Amino acid sequence: MLERVSGLTFNRDFFAGYSPERINPGDKEHRVATIRKVTSGSTPEVADIIDDLYREIITAGTHKAPNIRVAEAAKVIENTQRDLNIALMNELSVLFARLDIDTRAVLEAAGTKWNFLPFRPGLVGGHCIGVDPYYLTDKAEKVGYIPQVILAGRRINDNMGRYVARTTIKKMIQNGIDVTRATVGVLGLTFKENCPDIRNSKVIDIIREFQDFGIRVVAEDPYADAGELAREYPGVAFGSIAPDAQVDALVVAVAHQQYASRTADDLRALLRGDKPVLADVKSLFDQQALARAGITAWRL
Repeated sequence: MLERVSGLTFNRDFFAGYSPERINPGDKEHRVATIRKVTSGSTPEVADIIDDLYREIITAGTHKAPNIRVAEAAKVIENTQRDLNIALMNELSVLFARLDIDTRAVLEAAGTKWNFLPFRPGLVGGHCIGVDPYYLTDKAEKVGYIPQVILAGRRINDNMGRYVARTTIKKMIQNGIDVTRATVGVLGLTFKENCPDIRNSKVIDIIREFQDFGIRVVAEDPYADAGELAREYPGVAFGSIAPDAQVDALVVAVAHQQYASRTADDLRALLRGDKPVLADVKSLFDQQALARAGITAWRL
């Protein structure tokens, strides 16, 4: 495009440098300067210039890739690998629920092995992990290869919002709650904890599934911008979930610090009825404490 508009020739009159994004929103420890940077250029000489430039600000150092395609492929598989590992945990969570085994307890036990990877089940949203695998599979199909594992992981993760909502509804029915007249509260709408980013948040999948069953949903998030939420998610009621505005069931969808610090009694105060239900998506709370507070809780 630059050649067409400018009349210049690539790698003769102008050049390109590339460094894929490596940032973890909301992470106070892993910042731009403290994350090793992958760099690349359209010629070896330009690659050196780009690498030298980034070395001026990246205290963690750089890794100069052989070319731009390698640098971009590295970025895509970083997120694809994480997507697949979380998909495995999500599938195990679904399986263990049917076996009446607590997934968190299993992962804590397995985590005592030195080389066990500490992934956890959960919603996979955001502008990278839930998106990049599709770039890779699209490219694969264009060169005649139909990916199997990558798309299987995507299917699992894309269905977790529906799974969370439907499991919560089952618990509500089992507890005698009239779901047609019930209100469910959702705590957290961003794609990850302690950040305002709602791009590709899978919490909306939970909300839409509840709404498809005719259940009223009210949602809140201390970080997300109210105007942006209204624009992105029309038809969703945003408000405060408080003791004076109780709900029949609660989904704690995002591990914001404001939610993680709450006690079982704090949560019980938000719930009405004798047998309310709580979905602890991020496994934040002590299950026994919730049971003592009169809450029927489940978690991934």
